[in-house]
Amino acid sequence: MRQLVMNSNDDFRVKGYAGTNSVLLAIDLDQSRKNDLMGFAIEKKEGNYKWQWLLNSLTFPGKQHTIPAWGATPSNLAPLQKFRWADYSLEPGLTCKYKVHLVYGSGLTREEMLEVELKTDDGKPKDQHVNFNRAVAASQAFGRKFSDLDVQLSLHKNLAIEQWPAEARAWLENGLLEAILNFISQAADETWALDVAIYEYELQAIVEAVYAAFDRKVDIRVLYHAKKNDEQTEINEHNLTRLPAECKKARVTHRIFHDKFIVLSKLDAAGQREPQAVLCGSTNFTENGVYRQANVVHVSENKALAENYETVFNLLWEHPDEVGVSRKWITDNNVITEDQPLFAGFSPRSKQTDLDAFVKIIQDAKKDLLFATAFKLPERILDALLGLPNDPVLRFGIQNTASRITGFHADRTAEFATPALLKSGLEGWIKEGLRGQRGNLLVHTKAVVTDFTTDHPVVLSGSHNLSVPASNGNDENYLIIRGDTDVADRYGLEILRFYEHYRFRYYARLLALKQANPLAVDDKWTLPYYKTGHLKALSRIRFSGR
Repeated sequence: MRQLVMNSNDDFRVKGYAGTNSVLLAIDLDQSRKNDLMGFAIEKKEGNYKWQWLLNSLTFPGKQHTIPAWGATPSNLAPLQKFRWADYSLEPGLTCKYKVHLVYGSGLTREEMLEVELKTDDGKPKDQHVNFNRAVAASQAFGRKFSDLDVQLSLHKNLAIEQWPAEARAWLENGLLEAILNFISQAADETWALDVAIYEYELQAIVEAVYAAFDRKVDIRVLYHAKKNDEQTEINEHNLTRLPAECKKARVTHRIFHDKFIVLSKLDAAGQREPQAVLCGSTNFTENGVYRQANVVHVSENKALAENYETVFNLLWEHPDEVGVSRKWITDNNVITEDQPLFAGFSPRSKQTDLDAFVKIIQDAKKDLLFATAFKLPERILDALLGLPNDPVLRFGIQNTASRITGFHADRTAEFATPALLKSGLEGWIKEGLRGQRGNLLVHTKAVVTDFTTDHPVVLSGSHNLSVPASNGNDENYLIIRGDTDVADRYGLEILRFYEHYRFRYYARLLALKQANPLAVDDKWTLPYYKTGHLKALSRIRFSGR
């Protein structure tokens, strides 16, 4: 959800965005009012709790933090000297109020104040629900919250996930695994059906949930990735042993069956499936996918969308070893249009028409572009993400694989570095867990949000890696969602969480920072925010809804 508040002259405004676990406050102040501005003091009220000042990890030169144990000072004594603030650690369904005060002069006088109220996604939206795990981008918070376990992981990097405390596992998967298990559990008895299309079928919690559904007499069909002399195929088949032959089929392909979706259907009196909902996204059903890599699970209760997934599943079920049949059908029937608010796309297809559509979506961005990608991208996708020199589009993104856009990206004049693992704690455990994968695959989410700060955003998300193999070889699926600001907020804030985490890590490593610069003692900190063409100035304007 979003809320924009402003004073009567609209020379001071705050625009708030709320996602699943995140809130972002964007502040704008007219240039005529920046003289002697020392920053912003922000109060926060969660639910029925009392108002509290947000804390600042920076303070003024020569000053000690007033809360030494936290290395922080309340923002009424150490104002925030930036025009955008975000909290990425909130609980879903939480109502928060914020008061943003203007602070002036050496006396830190608080003048005008605006109040905004936001609620994070409560898991019960009308049609769409999105879950992100915390994964490696929460490694520092993990080390603080589970310090004893973090030490154990530093000493024993092969510590099995089953040996972790339940609280630590739940914190790391952040409701993502719960969303998958809850979706499966909705198939309560013999009047329900589940159709599972999966690349990596490994995590025992999910395997057992499907077995339990079968024991409840749910009508189950599983399509799984299969090749000759393939380790993943052997693992998949081992974890499907207890399902009878009529409930499972191998999708035999020369590439990979990269789908990860489940269709939930109600059975009519004749035993025919009536799709009710679909679960999709980037998450493989593995320990890596749920706990280690940054991933998303997207559940849609839109019946028409679920029917689209069911149609493709039935096609694959009838022709599991005939890739040419599915490629032709998808090419002819799954035509990508620009007028559908909610579209499900599939591959493999001919002529790379999906990549054509992705390029157009990105190039059509007028205000801003947020993205997270995992693997090597074709040049035309890279060109679209980079944009034209000096174009007006504000760009924030993170790419897991090295390329012309490497690591986090916001300014083409800067240097970038791919996300890198530390050697200890949670990240050491993550490194040990990357079996069969090249490099440090920390960000597996594939998502693009265009015009996030406007009322007409476009979201692209799914299993599709925006690559040529994903277009013409692999089995893939993706969603294109137009004009839904709630969904855009969930995806956009998560991409910004990745970006902010790795941006801080990159600069800390690049500059070998042991201590950040203190707060400015005058209003010079505001200069780049009002300099024409500066990234900070553009960010101030766009995020505040200008």
